[in-house]
Amino acid sequence: MERKNAWKNYDQEALNALEALSCRYRAFLDNGKTERECVKEAVALAEKNGYTNLADAVRAGRRLNPGDKVYSVCMDKSIMLFHLGAQPLEQGINIVGAHIDSPRIDIKQNPFYEDTDLAYADTHYYGGIKKYQWVARALALHGVVAKKDGTLVEIVIGENEDDPVLCVSDLLIHLAQEQMAKKAGEAVTGEGLDIILGGRPLEGEEKDAVKALMLRILSERYGIEEEDMLSAELEAVPAGKARDLGLDRSMILGYGHDDRVCAYAELEAMQLLPAVPQYTCCCLLADKEEIGSVGATGMRAHYFENAMAELVNLTCDQYSELVLRRALKNSRMLSCDVSAGYDPLYASAFEKKNAAILGRGVCYNKFTGSRGKSGSNDANAEFIGRLRRIMDDNAIAWQTAELGKVDVGGGGTIAYICALYGMEVIDSGVPVLSMHAPQEIINKADLYEAVKAYAAFLKDAK
Repeated sequence: MERKNAWKNYDQEALNALEALSCRYRAFLDNGKTERECVKEAVALAEKNGYTNLADAVRAGRRLNPGDKVYSVCMDKSIMLFHLGAQPLEQGINIVGAHIDSPRIDIKQNPFYEDTDLAYADTHYYGGIKKYQWVARALALHGVVAKKDGTLVEIVIGENEDDPVLCVSDLLIHLAQEQMAKKAGEAVTGEGLDIILGGRPLEGEEKDAVKALMLRILSERYGIEEEDMLSAELEAVPAGKARDLGLDRSMILGYGHDDRVCAYAELEAMQLLPAVPQYTCCCLLADKEEIGSVGATGMRAHYFENAMAELVNLTCDQYSELVLRRALKNSRMLSCDVSAGYDPLYASAFEKKNAAILGRGVCYNKFTGSRGKSGSNDANAEFIGRLRRIMDDNAIAWQTAELGKVDVGGGGTIAYICALYGMEVIDSGVPVLSMHAPQEIINKADLYEAVKAYAAFLKDAK
């Protein structure tokens, strides 16, 4: 059951559409290097396409009707787009859900210190990373600083060509015999990922003069004091733009494909829906997946359920908890998260005939987890059968996959959380090479097919 490379299916019109999509996606990656920035991009795109804020409808008590389009934001870190369909919510809705957080290095709340004429920021890495990949590379600082008076200062340092960048230093090879003898996971420690912020002393300052100059720069340029870091969310991410990869420009190299490639494919798919879809359609972009979907903006929180309750209240003559429960149970969902692309250089980690191959289309993982499907949502056969029909009826290039060999692979998604409502869920995504590295790789054809797949699912699933 080997799948054909999707590029073989494209005429010139499809190739032009693929390249235009890839260009828009690269811009989304460049402008959305944090979950907050992704939400801002999603809101702008939604409003451009006729969506209004659900909160405004709630405050006004405005009834929502088939064809209405609304969005709901949770703490500026998660967002849901709803396009109301002809069928009542009780019949369930069609959902495509992804996450918009990515592995990174977070700045601690009490971060600044000086050591031997260098100013540093103390850090705590976020998500699963190989720590040695984050040293000796240009980093940019993105995030917000919340001041006591309620002012929110947005920070982006290191993305413009004339900006300075930041860096974590590495030990020179000449002195690294002991370091090189360690296991890869121990060569660089978490506490060793402190970021260099400066190396010039403030004139006239005697104690911690380099740190003093760095603090003066922050104060003069951003109005930030050292104590303001107690209420800051600053993330160090790879600096620079996403780039076409390969002499044939068939791939994209960039930070955050996991899982912003699926998130962007969902946003594109929502634009392809008819004016009034049969069932209400939802694009769900969640935070905190990389650390277990916890917290107020993670999928384990109830903001999706709360938004659904508001929709029930604004579409029914009288609110009913039973209607809400039926709506959740009867829903159908693609949990859109990237899958491990087969890498010939690391073939021993994969079982090839059940691996996702770059360029062969969107992939479906019946289950994730490892070693007995631990922690996995295992999709039911009937749902997959209907999904096969939708994919083939719409001439979409697709494949099935698992995350590596049985006793090697692993990883989780938000699928098992949404499955708690009793809805039908399967993992679906784009194959990625170098997943969780500072620079990841996708194939443009897989992005193109993902958009087509998600749009077809939203329109046809029932």
